[in-house]
Amino acid sequence: MSEKESIKTSKEEIVSYWVKYQDECGLSVDWAEANERCWRCGYKRPLERAHIIPAALGGKDEPQNLVLLCKRCHADGPNVADPEIMWDWIRGYGYPFYDMFWTTMGMKEYRLIYKHSFKNALEFIIDHAKNLKNDEEIEEFIQQRLKKLNDEVSTHWGQNYWNTATYAGKYRMLIKAFGEYMGVDIKRLDEIKGEENKPWWVEDLFL
Repeated sequence: MSEKESIKTSKEEIVSYWVKYQDECGLSVDWAEANERCWRCGYKRPLERAHIIPAALGGKDEPQNLVLLCKRCHADGPNVADPEIMWDWIRGYGYPFYDMFWTTMGMKEYRLIYKHSFKNALEFIIDHAKNLKNDEEIEEFIQQRLKKLNDEVSTHWGQNYWNTATYAGKYRMLIKAFGEYMGVDIKRLDEIKGEENKPWWVEDLFL
């Protein structure tokens, strides 16, 4: 049974209900576009009606128990019996700019993997450059390289989007190319920045 067949409440009913009970401040979407943009990531995608309390836990087919998410965010959403958790999760990822959420999540993934931010990597390369370039040359290189990298990444079968690891990999490939362009060995960057960080699981569990 499809999502459309199993849920009778319309998307319009869901939006109309939550406009009255949730402030759009801090969300990734304005209520004026809540029928077409995902409430978590803010991207314009086909939206699915997602249960706040899952049907398996007794959640009902009614506006107050449904939100609108893209397929990707729907799969990541919480499946718990506490109705506050869904809104905590949606608001926890509130993002002020449309169509930049997954790019930012890719930056977060990059930092987790390489123990430094993408911004810090760019600054390190510029500060240690042997091949001096002006700002216009650097900007032109980065823009052209980003376009080329779009042909060097792909999606998993059955997905129509880059996952966060692919975004992070793309940024790493850009840093490697930029380092070579500027005459900087980025292995030194990894050594210096890596010394400043505990393993990700220690940070997450104990800090």
